[in-house]
Amino acid sequence: MVNDVDIALAALADPTRRRIVELLRERPRRAGELVEAFDMSGPAVSRHLRILRQGGLVNEHGLDEDARVRIYRLRPEPFVALQAWLDQVQAFWADQLGAFKEHAERLSKGLSE
Repeated sequence: MVNDVDIALAALADPTRRRIVELLRERPRRAGELVEAFDMSGPAVSRHLRILRQGGLVNEHGLDEDARVRIYRLRPEPFVALQAWLDQVQAFWADQLGAFKEHAERLSKGLSE
């Protein structure tokens, strides 16, 4: 069963797509600006943008004055879901490390279980 976190992680597995996300964190950008930021063709960048769009990580819209221009921006919802999942993983490890710390402290004081 694939969920939103799986889709987001799959989309972010590629370093080019993560770099696009980093650029879009700064501000929304035109497709042409994104192409200029990479040493690859426009169609190649468009394929990455399509995967990010299909994964729900970005959306695009046009300009009323020029329908040829596409503006890309991040959507917050998938990142909120991803952060919630990461928080759960972090809480698990915090609990595990806390229990290990208590065990190590008991051993160092010569106490056994």
